[in-house]
Amino acid sequence: MAKTHYRACPLCEAICGLAITVDDDGQIIDLRGDVDDPFSRGHICPKGVALQDLQADPDRLQRPLRRVGEQWQELAWDDAFDLVASRLDDVRRIHGRNALATYFGNPSVHNIGAMLFGPRFGRALGAKNRFSATSVDQLPHHVAAHYMVGHQLFVPLPDIDRTDFMLVFGANPVVSNGSMMTAPGAKRRLKDIQKRGGKVVVIDPRRTRTAELADQHCFIHPGTDVLLLAALLQVIFEEDRVELGHLADVIEGLDTVRQVVAAFTPERVASTTGIDAETIRELARAFAAAESAVCYGRLGVSVQKYGGLCQWLIQVLNVVTGNFDRPGGAMFTNPAIDVVSRTGRGHLGRFRSRVRGLPEWNGELPSAVLAAEILTPGDGQIRALVTSAGNPVLSTPNGRQLEKALQSLDFMVSIDFYRNENSRFDDVILPPIAPLEHSHYDMIFNKLAVRNVAIW
Repeated sequence: MAKTHYRACPLCEAICGLAITVDDDGQIIDLRGDVDDPFSRGHICPKGVALQDLQADPDRLQRPLRRVGEQWQELAWDDAFDLVASRLDDVRRIHGRNALATYFGNPSVHNIGAMLFGPRFGRALGAKNRFSATSVDQLPHHVAAHYMVGHQLFVPLPDIDRTDFMLVFGANPVVSNGSMMTAPGAKRRLKDIQKRGGKVVVIDPRRTRTAELADQHCFIHPGTDVLLLAALLQVIFEEDRVELGHLADVIEGLDTVRQVVAAFTPERVASTTGIDAETIRELARAFAAAESAVCYGRLGVSVQKYGGLCQWLIQVLNVVTGNFDRPGGAMFTNPAIDVVSRTGRGHLGRFRSRVRGLPEWNGELPSAVLAAEILTPGDGQIRALVTSAGNPVLSTPNGRQLEKALQSLDFMVSIDFYRNENSRFDDVILPPIAPLEHSHYDMIFNKLAVRNVAIW
């Protein structure tokens, strides 16, 4: 007899509710969005539908594999665990603990086991060479939050369901459903802004699906968002449009910001940004005059040269217009599990990478330096690597260099479903169970959700 199971999709930040019907043999016969999910309300995208393909994929690894020359051999689980533990211990014993390294990819946060035990595993190895997708993705959000409000996870989120004016920098929420802003059905939510008389403006060098929906799309020259943000603030200060509201007594450094942005007039940045001065002035005035407004920036501003500064200036714009910590503006969540109280505030530069001297963030080094740390001889050279839920050959900077580096390791093991561009260099691959085969509670994306929900 067919039975329906309910869960949240683990393939992106939207965590949409799913209704999955299986037959007596446990085979999926229907997978669709859960119309009764209070958050996603039936929304589903092609990624969610493809979960059944992953579940039934004959190419998905089911048993540990060991590479012998150019061939792969299956291993029993106990033998695989013993082999991995002994080889890692050998490298640590011969070359020291900093010869070991770990890399954790984005899917880790969709697995409660990886969330709970991944960090502990890294600490057990004792190596400082810890890398993750954080440094090629959302790290500027955390750094900005740390310096502005004192904690890496106090990331303010757009109150998309109540705002009257949404200004979007370098993001495509119609497709992503709100990266660093968990908002399933984001297209519907953006259209609702327009239906209630509000406005959506997109700043992006590309014509994205979100830009096509927007009331206004300003094409900006790539990498110049920091200048546009400074110019918007310059107009607001120059025209005396600052409105701090209930935050007036707790804001520090406002005069410093005023002085810093004073030189970045719209006329000065227009040719560099590709947006004319009058458009910049009109945008600043409209944002400041809206009954409620929120500025939101994502990957397009995070991965450029001044990504951290961009994310900080975005929140400064929300602050000086009275749209910070208020309905319709940038707000803070109150999830069922308080991960903030269980997580450190964050720290920057307590130590630096052996190569290039790049600063750590919260105990992790930038993934951009991983390949060089493997290839550069000397004390602390990485000689063994553990990757989990990641494919850094494809997803980190200079994949060709990393591809070369992985071939030189003494030992490498990955936790992965497949032999891919990264795991093909492994000595051992340990396949996890599929996303539909384990329970989950989303501790991370509930923290970033535009509505407080709790779903197990």
